[in-house]
Parts: sequence; C-alpha cells; structure tokens
Amino acid sequence: MAPVRVVMIGCGGMARYHLRQMLREPHTTQIVALCEPSTEQFAATSRLFEEAGLPVPPNQPDLKKLLETFELDTAFIITPHAFHFEQTKACLEAGLDVLLEKPMVMNAQEAQALIEVRNRTGKLLVVAFPGSLSPQIRQASAWLRSGQLGNLLSISATVWQNWGPATAGTWRQEPSLSGGGFLFDTGAHMLNTVVDLAGEEFSEVAAFLENHGRPVETLGVIIGKLKSGALVSLHACGEAIPSCASNIYVFSQKAILRTGIWGEFLEIQREKEERFHKVRVPTSSGVWEQFLAVRQGNLPNPCPPEVGLRMARLYDAIRESAARNGQVVYC
Repeated sequence: MAPVRVVMIGCGGMARYHLRQMLREPHTTQIVALCEPSTEQFAATSRLFEEAGLPVPPNQPDLKKLLETFELDTAFIITPHAFHFEQTKACLEAGLDVLLEKPMVMNAQEAQALIEVRNRTGKLLVVAFPGSLSPQIRQASAWLRSGQLGNLLSISATVWQNWGPATAGTWRQEPSLSGGGFLFDTGAHMLNTVVDLAGEEFSEVAAFLENHGRPVETLGVIIGKLKSGALVSLHACGEAIPSCASNIYVFSQKAILRTGIWGEFLEIQREKEERFHKVRVPTSSGVWEQFLAVRQGNLPNPCPPEVGLRMARLYDAIRESAARNGQVVYC
C-alpha cells in the first residue's frame, strides 16, 4: 500500500514527540506538509527531518490554503486546545481522516458539533488519548462491559504533577487558548480514562477547584455519581513536587482493577485472591500506528468523538459546580 499522506498541524514539543516515531515508518507514512505559524517551532521540527536524512516538508501556516494546495489523506492535529474544533472541522470537510490530540475540544457543545461534522462527512475521527488507545484499558473496559466482574461499584482516580511551575508562562496557562488548567491538560487523561472505564454518563457532579495563584486551576477534587448509581472520586494535584504519575482503582462486585490514567499498566485482584496480579495484554503500538490500524479496518476505533463528548460533559459539569462553590450539578 502507498504511504498515507499526512499534514502535521502544529509542530510544538508534543508533535515532535510523535514525529520521532513517525519518521521511522516511511513505508507507512508520508509527511507531505506542516502547518506551523511559529518560526521557532518550525525550525526545531525541521531539525528532526534533517537528522533523519529526509527533506523538510513545506510549511504553510494558513490551513485553508494548505488544504487547497496539497493532496492529503489524513491530518494529525496537535495545537492549543482552543483551535481543535475549527481545525478538525476544516480537515473533515476537506475529506481527510483526522487524529486529534487531547482534549478533543473546549466543551460539550463543540464536541456534539464535531460529531455532527464527522457523521455528515463520513470521515474518521480518532482522539489521541493514550489511555483509550492502550490494550490495558481496552481489556479493562471489555471486562466491565461483559458483566463478568459484576456490577461497577465505584472508581477512585488521582493524578499529580509539578504542572503549575512547569507550564508557567506558556499557552497552557492562558484560559483563552487552553480552556482550563491542570485538570484539562494532564488531568484530561484522568477524566477520559475514567469515563472510558465507566462506559456511561454522570448524573451528578460536585467539584472544588483552586488556582493556587495561577490563571487556571491546578488543584481539584471532584465527586460524582454515574447514571447506574456507581460513585466516582477524582483528585488532581498540579502543584506537586517534580513528578508525573497517577493511579486509578475500579471496584466491582467481583474484582478490583488498578491502572493508570495513560493505561500504562493493568492489575486485577479477583474474589478469593489475596493480592493484585499483572494482566498480560498485547504490546501497545504507538498512537499514530493505532490510528493507521483503525483507518485500515484492522482495529475498532478505541477513542471516537463520543468518548470525547462524555469527557467534555464531565468537565463542563466540574467547572459549573466549582463556580458555585461545590454545589451539585445534575447532568
């Protein structure tokens, strides 16, 4: 098969993280063009191609002109959160399949509108959440949906990082670009993986958020109830000592699952067992590789925009409750 022709929209640090792997797969991927307004970020990205002995793709910062100029199959969008909706909409309407960095969009209204665009165009949209894309979370979700672990009782999740000091002065702490703080950035992985594991909507949410002197929230505590009646607690600390880690516990009638917000591991303790043991699953391929597998029909879409909509609805409810000093919001 001919390599998939892709445009990289956004060429910052996270894009370069993905590009390092993509450039090792020239037989599957042809990076046709870049879309990056920053000369500094474009220069840093250009060095990756030069180091790999490959020509630097042309850069067209104007997305409309780019889509009119180049023949493309797909787009990988890795830009500040505020741009996700319009850029994804434009690419889908131009006939491209899209891999979209997290969080999907800024709010539930945008999420619903993007689903409508996906439906109207018939194109593929995958949200690049490592948790949903990981074999560990797919296995855990399959167990929970099958009923073999009994009914879901509760979920407890915590994420921590020195995010506040580490991102000071960047767009991630500009509300108009980021749409939120730690809970909507690194913490978005926690929200997404929890809603993915839960597999259902929240019915009630109560939240407290603190900015810790910053423009956006870096601390958060949330409690919620799912429509099934199962309970959820979420804790985000973005002012931790230098670190970045997480834990998720899922309690059901017949087992306890333990994993991380990125799905980097999975452990289970079943009835009559005294300790957790590691669950062996197939080795995870990268985000881009899984997108290609979904596109080729070799893998069901593990993170469609419907999952992004659930997460957006949860974050909308969290912000509404926090603005009301922890008052319960009925979803």
